Amino acid sequence: MQKRFWTLLIGFLLLCGCTAIGFSKYDDLFGKAQTQARLSSGQYGLAAEYLKAVKPVLDTRCVVCHGCYDAPCQLKLSSPEGIDRGVSKTRVYDGTRLLAQQPSRLLYDAVDTKQWREKGFTPVLNERVQTEQANLLGSVLYNSLLLKMGHPLPSQSILGEEFDFSLDRTQRCANMDEYSALARHQPHAGMPYGLPAISPQEFNTLTSWMRKGAKMAHILPPTEEDIKQVSQWEAFLNQDSLKHRLAARYIYEHWYLANIYFPTKVKTASPSFFKLVRSTAPPGQEIKLIATRRPYDDPQTGRVYYRLMHERTTILAKTHMPLALDGKKMLRLYQQFIGADYDVTYLPSYDAKVASNPFKAFSQIPVKSKYQFMLDEAELIIKGYIKGPVCRGQVALNVINDQFWVAFVDPDKNSSPEVSELLLSHDDELALPASEQSNVLPVSSWTKYATQQHAYLKAKTALANKLLGDGENLTLDLLWQGDGHNQNAALTVFRHFDSATVVKGFVGQKPKTVWVLDYALFERIHYLLVAGFDVYGNIGHQLNTRLYMDFLRLEGEQNFINFLPKSIRKEVRDHWYRRSHVSLSEFINRKALWGAPTGIEFVTNSPKDELLDKFQQHLAPVLSQEYDYSAVPEAFKALNHLPATTINLLPQVSYILQKGPTGQSHNAYTLIHHNAHYNISSLLNEKSQRAYQEDRATLVPGFIGDYPEAIWYLPNEVHATEFISQLQTVASEADYRALKAQFGIRRTHPQFWQYSDILHNVAKEYRGAEYGLFDYNRLENR
Repeated sequence: MQKRFWTLLIGFLLLCGCTAIGFSKYDDLFGKAQTQARLSSGQYGLAAEYLKAVKPVLDTRCVVCHGCYDAPCQLKLSSPEGIDRGVSKTRVYDGTRLLAQQPSRLLYDAVDTKQWREKGFTPVLNERVQTEQANLLGSVLYNSLLLKMGHPLPSQSILGEEFDFSLDRTQRCANMDEYSALARHQPHAGMPYGLPAISPQEFNTLTSWMRKGAKMAHILPPTEEDIKQVSQWEAFLNQDSLKHRLAARYIYEHWYLANIYFPTKVKTASPSFFKLVRSTAPPGQEIKLIATRRPYDDPQTGRVYYRLMHERTTILAKTHMPLALDGKKMLRLYQQFIGADYDVTYLPSYDAKVASNPFKAFSQIPVKSKYQFMLDEAELIIKGYIKGPVCRGQVALNVINDQFWVAFVDPDKNSSPEVSELLLSHDDELALPASEQSNVLPVSSWTKYATQQHAYLKAKTALANKLLGDGENLTLDLLWQGDGHNQNAALTVFRHFDSATVVKGFVGQKPKTVWVLDYALFERIHYLLVAGFDVYGNIGHQLNTRLYMDFLRLEGEQNFINFLPKSIRKEVRDHWYRRSHVSLSEFINRKALWGAPTGIEFVTNSPKDELLDKFQQHLAPVLSQEYDYSAVPEAFKALNHLPATTINLLPQVSYILQKGPTGQSHNAYTLIHHNAHYNISSLLNEKSQRAYQEDRATLVPGFIGDYPEAIWYLPNEVHATEFISQLQTVASEADYRALKAQFGIRRTHPQFWQYSDILHNVAKEYRGAEYGLFDYNRLENR
């Protein structure tokens, strides 16, 4: 096998200099291209070999960059359908397009490979005559791997300017007829891009697979117990009464991004996962997907069935939102939606003006039922916009601060008849930008939505003052305490410049801001950034979504500020929005609605810090301690107090692995860089709003984030002590690079993939059912 490998390598290098013969006339050499039948049963033969030997290599070496919406060239190697689909020159993420583009979602927007070819996707596997020679020479995937083998990276060096790792870099997305030119002009473009070549053994595994025709199989089907659970849940979600059908629609529109699983007594990092989907076929029949841009778009069928479809793609950390379902959860849903005392006399329209507005579409369901349902899985709902398609790139995320806590209004205090009437009477003012669909002109949108938001806030404040009119002021009793057991009551959101994370608990040092969400605010965030957001929409749709989120963030922050004494509320808000744009400043300062006086007694000269302490004390029984930054070993705690000059040089997310004393186990930590801002009201010029001297760093046990930018490996305590000591003195890029050379696992590290395997194995231990492959598209080159 080694001899054959080098023979092929030499042949490839010769062909690179002889492109007129080898790489431009594939139709003449191997015939016309036509799609191939590659899927077969995974129980035996080549398909079984794919699952056992090939898929693990693709997952750990390829899917870490090619897994989802933001995969280069839309090449999704995490499933047979994605591999067969191939590459596209069309970008999914494009904040400048004037017209919405056609979606390109696997399983939804084309039913087979032939349809993907008609949509412009080109293959990475050979689709001409199926001979061993053609299967290799006619494969973009094979030639990409071979190009890297012939042009290895410099060991432990910083890569030159010929490597572009920016998210919006130019992508060639070459087909086979274009590949020789790519190889000639960009010999460094082999795969894995900007990372070491796979091992000869791994290369031989993939080569043997492709030579034989690249047969593939889906992962093994769910267990009989899982199938039994699926049947029970589909029966529950598809009963005929109007009440059941409306409840199922509401549940689906909030859970459709979740990876649903059925927990067992035996803990595993790899349970079977399912997606809740809409189908025209009822339970018991093969699922027939309803493919619409949004989960509430008109299904164009008389009856929608809600089905659980086996998730057969490789699980990726950046999109993984696990949701455990069991008998207790089903009973809870029954109590909230079916057993609750209300009647459903009609099913709401799918017209955009209605379906995009949950206060219209689901007005018949009691507020308390809807709100409790969202609170029960609040982390999951927030993850929808953190890990859903909306949150890729800095412009989509610069609407939030780098670290903030989230708490919630108690549902018993947020679901009175007066609150329900408020939402009904102001449902037009609560309309969201998605009602205008995916092709929007953003002219005057800010003014329109600002006017509507102010009208709603004015009515909301008046109602709050009325309800508190008997001398009862705002106290911490207004906060939901998780029913005494639910850790979703307190969350922390971290922004990592162009990605983000949400976790349970109040994590890290005291944040600059806090959100307190009530039902209407929580619901609007979901329908704005998740259910209503179209990643394929035009610039107007994306801009309106970003602008509207400003108002929702301000409202959540205002709910927190209203717990403070009236005398300092404006001072706190002014500090949060220093140097803000005049239009936003006017909205904040001239239209701010401060509400009732606080009923909290403050005894210090720092009421805001005191209030944060009170929030922690009030929610202490349900605060998750998984990421307790004070629980790291004493020596590591110094990294929570790094000077700003050092922090400014850190990437957003760094993973630190320390080998345990036994030599087997590893301790994992995440070092998070929080970017400080004078304000976050600037859409495009964020850099000018950065308050660099206020940057902070937080070290927590375990893994936060899904896109590691730096990986540090400490083989023993001596190295850990030296690393901590040297990191505290880093004051320049040269200092940082010297530290990286000593302790870091750079992109060019000769054993990068071995350390990558260690990282993922440790992550499996820490994350369990939350585990998914990390994404390496943001690894730094320093």
